[in-house]
Order: sequence, then C-alpha cells, then structure tokens
Amino acid sequence: MSALRTLRLALLSPIGLSMALKRSRSHDKADELGPTPGAFAAANPSFVDADAAPKHRGVRIGDLLKEHGLATEEQIEEALVAQKATGKKLGHTLVDLGHVQERDLATVLADQLGLEVVDLRHQNLDSDLVALLDESTARDLHAIVVKKVGPRVEVAVGDPLAPDIQNKLIQSLEAPVRLVVAGVTDIELAIAKNYTSVAKVDDAIRVFSARSEARKATVDQAEIGATVDESAPIVQVVNLIMEQAVRDRASDVHIEPQEDQVRIRVRTDGALHEVLTLPADMAQSLVSRIKVMADMNIVERRRPQDGQFHTKVGDREFDVRVSTTSTVFGEKAVLRLLDKSRALYKVAELGMPLDTAAKYRELTRSPYGMVICAGPTGSGKTTTLYATLSEVARDEINVTTIEDPVEYVFPRVTQIQINEAAGVTFASGLRSILRQDPDAILVGEIRDLETARIATQAALTGHLVLSSIHATDSVAALHRFIDMGIEPFLISSALLGVVGQRLIRKTCPHCFEAYTPSIEELAFYEKATDGDPKTEWFHGAGCNFCGNTGYLGRVGIYEVLKITDEMKGLIVNSASHEEIRSMALEQGLFTLREQALRLVEEDATTVDEVLRTVYVM
Repeated sequence: MSALRTLRLALLSPIGLSMALKRSRSHDKADELGPTPGAFAAANPSFVDADAAPKHRGVRIGDLLKEHGLATEEQIEEALVAQKATGKKLGHTLVDLGHVQERDLATVLADQLGLEVVDLRHQNLDSDLVALLDESTARDLHAIVVKKVGPRVEVAVGDPLAPDIQNKLIQSLEAPVRLVVAGVTDIELAIAKNYTSVAKVDDAIRVFSARSEARKATVDQAEIGATVDESAPIVQVVNLIMEQAVRDRASDVHIEPQEDQVRIRVRTDGALHEVLTLPADMAQSLVSRIKVMADMNIVERRRPQDGQFHTKVGDREFDVRVSTTSTVFGEKAVLRLLDKSRALYKVAELGMPLDTAAKYRELTRSPYGMVICAGPTGSGKTTTLYATLSEVARDEINVTTIEDPVEYVFPRVTQIQINEAAGVTFASGLRSILRQDPDAILVGEIRDLETARIATQAALTGHLVLSSIHATDSVAALHRFIDMGIEPFLISSALLGVVGQRLIRKTCPHCFEAYTPSIEELAFYEKATDGDPKTEWFHGAGCNFCGNTGYLGRVGIYEVLKITDEMKGLIVNSASHEEIRSMALEQGLFTLREQALRLVEEDATTVDEVLRTVYVM
C-alpha cells in the first residue's frame, strides 16, 4: 500500500488509519515471505489455461488398473492395506509392491485425468528448454520441460495430482503450463542426464580466453600481478568435469590434449565416451590445476607422475587417483574416481553363481594360505577383496590391510596407506605388518617380486593373505607369479586358489526388446554352447537413459580355481597354461565364458558384450 493512500485514510478516520496500517504490515510480511504458489497464477490469469489442466474422469485409479488388466482385485486390496501404513497414493503403493510398472501407472493416470503420456526414453529434449526450470525445482516436483508450443510450456510430471503442482510450475516458469505424464523413475533419469554440469563450462572458457588475450596484450607488472586469479576459471572447469563424471557414474576421467583441442572422456560401465571438448590452450593449465590438487610436481612435464587427492561432489566423498604422462601435444591426465560413500558388497551380492560362491567361501575359511583375485584393470578385484574382508574380519582375529589408496574404511580393521615419499611401499609395509601379530592380511596389489615373495612367505607361515594381481584369467595368474621369479614349489605350497573375474555390461531394462542376431553371433553362440539352441533373443535398442548404447550397469562374472593336490603337481613341474587349464576343467572349473553365456541365455547381456569383454579362445 502506498504512503499516499495511507495518508488519505488517516484523514478520513482513526479507524481507517488503523485498518490501513494493519494491511500495510500484512503486505510487508507477504513481500518478505515471497508469493505463494497460487498467487502468481492468480495475478496472471492469462497463464491459467483451463484446457491444459487435468480433468478427472471420476473413475478410481484401482478400477482403471483392473479395467486395463494391470492389477487384480487381490493386489489392490493388498495395496489398500499397505497404503494405510505408508500414506502414499494407491498407484504408487502398487508400484512399490511390484504389482504395477511405473510406465503402466503413468498411462492409466493420463487416461484418468485426460492428459497425454510421454515416453522419455526416446523423447529428444532441448537443453535450453530443460534449463527453463531450475534443477532443484525439477527434482522437488519430479518434473522436466518437454517442449514449448507457442507461449505454453509442456512439462512432464510423475504425479499430476500433487498439490498445486501446475501453479507451482507456472510460478517457476512464468508461462502457461500444460502437464503431460511420465514415469517417476524416467523423470529422475531424464533430470540426471539433461541437467549436465558441462553446460556451465562455456562461461569459464570465456573468462579464461579473455585473460589469455589480456596477458598477450600487455606484460607490465600490474598485469602480471593480476594473473594471480588465472586459476579461477580452471578451478570451475575441473569442478564441473568432476560433477559430470559423477552424474555419468564414471569410474575414470581422461583429459587428452590434441592438436586443436582438449578432449574430455569418461569411462562409464567400462566404455569411454566423450563429454566435452575444450580449447587447446587450456590443456596445460587444466593439467597443472589437477597436479596441484594431487600434490604433484607442476614443473616436471616430461616424466610420468602419480598422485591422489580427496574431494567432495555434492554429498559424496571421493578419493581420486591421478596419473599423468607426456604426449606429443602435452600432458595427458587420467583420474580414477573411488566413491567412499558407496555401500560395500557382501560375497553373496557379487553375482557369483551359488556353486561358485560356495567354492570361494571354502577357500576364504582357511586360517592360512593365499587367495588371489586376478583380472585386468577395472574388473572389480578390489570390490571382491573388500567383500571377502567384510566376512573374514572378526573380533577374535587381527586383520590388517596395506592399500594404495585406502578406498573404504573398516571399523574393526587396521588399514595402512601406501606413501612412497615416506618409504611406505607394499613390500616395506608388508614387512612391518608381519611384526604386528596379524591373522589375516589384505595386500592391495602384488606388483613386484619383493611384494610377491613376502606375501608368499606370510602365507606359508600361518597367515591368511588376500591380494590381487593383473592377469587375463585364473590360470594365467599362476604364471604371473612364476614370471615375477617366485619358485613353483613355493606357489603350490602357499596358494589356496585364484578368482579370475571380469565386469560385463547388462542389457538396458528401459529399451529391452527382441531382435534377430547376426550370423556371426549365432555361430559363436552355437559353437560355445555345443549347438544348444536359443529361440528368443533380446538386446537394448538404445535410449536416452543408457546413452543409446543398449547397456546400463555392470555385473561380475567369476571363475574360481582351487589348487588341488593334482594341480600342485602340475605347478611344481612347471606345466604349461593349457595343461593346467585342462586339469581345472576336468575338476569342474566354471569358466568366465560359461558364466557370460549363462547371462546371454538369461538375456541379461548380449553376445557382442561377451566377445568384447571375455577372452574366448
């Protein structure tokens, strides 16, 4: 209320003055609190489109689900009972109970309210339109902008009956809104994919370029002093790259200088894909910033270096291992992301078949000896070791680890971090552990002869040793020890067993569909399974949620080689790889290839992925 109007009312009567002051105070209070969700729509009646609002048919959701054959009377009654405890809506309760699929519920809701349903798996979303609704509001309302028709914005929502949702969207977008319906999980996945961090990099690049031009234009002392802030845009770029890597569930980030650009790629589910390109003149500053974070030598650019740092992205903590090496266009950096907040697996959750898991547990129950996890980089060896450690660790025994780095903290376990600058290596650390009265020891990785020899001696002197080694399969791990220089008779005496493993991509459940395999796929499958026919074939066709790869997530495959008396004889006599493997197969080794083909039979993965991931000769 204006001061002039307050004065006029005061001249009319004392009562008028009192009322005016009260109204004025109430308006001031409202200004402090901000507009209510419905206030903006009320103040802008042209934004409220009656034709775009939900129109309830007057039919209950349970009746519609039964009408469409999506739920039975018994399932609805069960959901009604559960609904009283949770307070959720009936449809969402049915989804939680597993009786109805989210996309089916979205279709029925759209039918009930006279709205359209949208499939976000294949909907091409414009990043500029998505950005019209800020990310926090999108997550709070489970909503994402789909398209714009004239002045009206179409927004996909998971619950069109949420209180005042249309008015809240009108207020946030300041435009007329038409609701469409999509599955809640689909909306969450679309939000995670489309609100990308790298979209914010352009501003930092412009600032960096402007400062670079300024430095070229003048070299006076004032300008040199101003370059203290040069790292600011680089800091933003590094932070945004890290954020995007976390959004993409990446395990590694590759920063690759090229002749005319810097290519940023992330490894998700074992495969690399490009997320960003930067100007070539940012290459050295970008790597230098990372080297500063990892406490590495920024002056030395010719020799490879290793380092690590700790960072926090959102509410998740990460240890980041950094490796740099010189290339013809500058230094390349690779960052390995280790999520410290990720839940630890149990052995039963690793994906081993029951008989394989039983054989592995039998090995780890031994009070002494060595158990090795073998596989290439990124095959899940550390995850398997930690799962084993969580079952081995008990209050009555002393368990100690030496790792590089310590990825997860166990409350009942003594853990030692490698620090080469201080002289703490795997070999020296393992020696010190043996003087600490250990019962079980976890050695993060056996890399050299000295570490291998000490670990073997520890296993022979009454300790249980768990470790990992880089090898193609379980049998090849035995020959890796021999190649390092460990005598065959020591290997046969110390080793209990070897677990060979890989991580294989799973078929995307969002675009899962039947297909006709190629002649090569059929020929490989029939040969590998001795002609066992498979009548129906499924794969991921590719959608927005899997980056059009057809795969989403990974699962482990394992082979457990138990060192039997017959196997020990072959090892002592330096038998070949083929001889040892033939003996293992005779004794019932369930190979990586066999487990991978079992996943193909269950339509959990594809023949292409088996050929890409598993050694099949």
